[in-house]
Amino acid sequence: MSSLNSAPVKEEVGWTEKHVSGQHGEKDERHRAVKRKRNAVRIKTEKDYELITVKKEENVKEENEEFKVNAEDCSVKKEKDKFDDVTVKEERTHFRVKEEEDNAQVDEEFVMVKKQIESEDLTILSSRKKRSAKEALARQPDESWTTSVPADSDSDDEDLLLREDKSDSDNINEDYRIQSPTVASKGDDYSGDESSTSAAPQPQLDRSTEAQPEHLPPQPQRPLPPAETPLPQPGRSARRHRSAPLPQPRFSSDTDSPEERPEPERKRKASSKSAHPRKRGGGRPQRVREEEEEEEMWHNREEQDERPDPIRFLPIRPPGPTINRTASWSPLQLFQLFFSTSVLRTIIANTNRNAAKRLRSGLKFTWVPLTMKELYIFLAIVLYSGLVSVHEWGTYWRKNHPYNFRFPADSMTRNRFEAIMWSLHLSNPDEDEDNNSKKGTAGYDRLFKIKPLYTEMTNACKSHFQPYKNIAIDERMVGSKARITTKQYMKAKPIKWGYKLIVLADSQTGYTWNFFVYEGKSVFTPGKELSYTSVMDLMPFPLLGRGYTLFVDNFYSSPALFEELHRRNTGACGTVRTNRIGFVDNKRNNLPKNAEQGDLRWMRKDILLFIKWMDTREVTMCSSVHAAFSGKTVNRKVKKGGVWQTKTVPIPDAVADYNQNMGGVALSDALIGYYSVHHKTTKWYKTFFFHFIDIAVVNSFLLHKELHKNNPTMSYTQKKFREKLLVEMLNFAKDPEPNTSPQPAPKSCMPEYIGNDATKDRKHCKRCLNAGNSKVKTPVHCRKCRVPLCLTSQRNCFRDWHDSM
Repeated sequence: MSSLNSAPVKEEVGWTEKHVSGQHGEKDERHRAVKRKRNAVRIKTEKDYELITVKKEENVKEENEEFKVNAEDCSVKKEKDKFDDVTVKEERTHFRVKEEEDNAQVDEEFVMVKKQIESEDLTILSSRKKRSAKEALARQPDESWTTSVPADSDSDDEDLLLREDKSDSDNINEDYRIQSPTVASKGDDYSGDESSTSAAPQPQLDRSTEAQPEHLPPQPQRPLPPAETPLPQPGRSARRHRSAPLPQPRFSSDTDSPEERPEPERKRKASSKSAHPRKRGGGRPQRVREEEEEEEMWHNREEQDERPDPIRFLPIRPPGPTINRTASWSPLQLFQLFFSTSVLRTIIANTNRNAAKRLRSGLKFTWVPLTMKELYIFLAIVLYSGLVSVHEWGTYWRKNHPYNFRFPADSMTRNRFEAIMWSLHLSNPDEDEDNNSKKGTAGYDRLFKIKPLYTEMTNACKSHFQPYKNIAIDERMVGSKARITTKQYMKAKPIKWGYKLIVLADSQTGYTWNFFVYEGKSVFTPGKELSYTSVMDLMPFPLLGRGYTLFVDNFYSSPALFEELHRRNTGACGTVRTNRIGFVDNKRNNLPKNAEQGDLRWMRKDILLFIKWMDTREVTMCSSVHAAFSGKTVNRKVKKGGVWQTKTVPIPDAVADYNQNMGGVALSDALIGYYSVHHKTTKWYKTFFFHFIDIAVVNSFLLHKELHKNNPTMSYTQKKFREKLLVEMLNFAKDPEPNTSPQPAPKSCMPEYIGNDATKDRKHCKRCLNAGNSKVKTPVHCRKCRVPLCLTSQRNCFRDWHDSM
């Protein structure tokens, strides 16, 4: 190809063969060789590609054919399995129908056999009565004759003539001869004297002889058989179970004798079976077992439940504050009910001892013995920290903006406050050392450093308030990360690390009535579990009384606890865990997993009621004071078709009351959390000191609200109450020994300013507010009624209000 094209090119350019050197020829030859190789490689590659493509197509075809074959095999196998399933179902149905037919046939045979046995028993009884009557008519009165007691009589000696041994036919016949003159059922006309033992002729036999039918020939008199040795008397239980006489042998005619025709063995078995019937159903009647199973099953909402008899509410003291309600109590006087003068003096003495101990150990700081005045200023600053929160104590004494506070710098220096805070101690330091020497023994007290204030605080909480009917017990966490064994971790609480307090609070007001600090597990106090002992320890029944209703969560709830509380005249209600000992373990008619919202199941076990109710999830309750359902409903929001709708859902009484009354401790925690004085500290007992101040302030505030329940316009908010308390503490520090008793209530109604003058502390006029005018405010109120009323030249609501009373 190249040689053909080279000639015209050479002619065209004027080349000659002499111009072509050997070098150029070799280069062209190499190019041609490379080109040939490339062409050969390309051709080979194309052939290989074609071969690979053909092979792939063949493999795809084979796979398709194999897939079709497998698909056909699978379809055939499925049809075969389907046919086999249908065949198996038909065989099972056939076997089930056959089994039912066999069972029905067996039942029919059993009924027929039972009827046959009963008819044979009746035949035996009738023949025996006839034969006994004839023999009695045939006998003549004899002095040696003694009336025997009927087998069905109520006498305790009725079985003296009956024998239990029936193996020997001769003995049986002898028994029959002895019983034949007198054996009769309770329905017979035999009227012989059962208690008579005289040998004289019986008048009943004479009357029976006179009543002999005339068409019968006179019967010869037969002598009575010789008296046999009396049989041993069976026990009382055996006599009571025998309600019918022993069966008599059946004869072909009335003249046959027992000696001539012994009873066949088959008839003796039948008679024995009728005389001693075999019990069925494991010793209990089937009806009783069905009733027990029906009582143990879960019931629906439509089935009625009976509420237990309510326990009469009889508290030891009238519910509410136990202090003088007619007196006028200031915030400071209410606070001093919990931090009394004796408690403060104890804190002052122990703080001074601890400061002296610190100085002896080599610490260098200025210390002056603590006084009552300084302690009240110190408490006022701590209380102020709950109203105005900063991160560090020293910030309150800064002068630059924005921390230029007037208080507390004008009442106490920073160094003095920090010295008191460092040396603050609640227990005697010398006694602390003795307690520390007992570590590892049962005599060691982990809470010894807070015991003086801890004991006084719990006693004061119980002394000055009587809870209302509904109370609640729950945990409370006091935040801390101190390295101490009493620190706990609770992942379900907002405060996860800290000290755990178990609190009993009033459900209506949130008043902390009793509490104790959980010390952790101890090897020295074995006994019942914490959920049981904590409830019993927090409820001193002599101080409470009877008729209270306790609400607890599933940590404390248990059937054993609720039964014990009921024995102590206290009701209980709460959520319960299904794995608790005593919880009903019955799956009959249980709440399904896909139950709708509002479905419920209930079961009563003695005094306890167990409920399963479906809300957004399943809720399990236990109560000793509620009925299952009385028609209460609750609104729930449900999303349907992308739109939120309100749905009315039925709710059990126990769940409704639990939601309403379980929040007593939560309400107390919320009131404490609003203005808490809690701060970080290096000493664990100071954390409890701050928390005890919070409890005292909140309980004082709740007492203030209860005292002004009938006159809510005179009650303070918690913030206002704390501000008043702070001011009164500072005023008290100027004269630390005033008369702390409450002032007596005024006896006459007189107007006075609410504040210091007519421009401060104006409140809505009570009379104008009742008339619908909510814009009128007045600085005047009645000093006795504590009602704000207008007193101006144009309006005299003060006079009109008292005239209408």
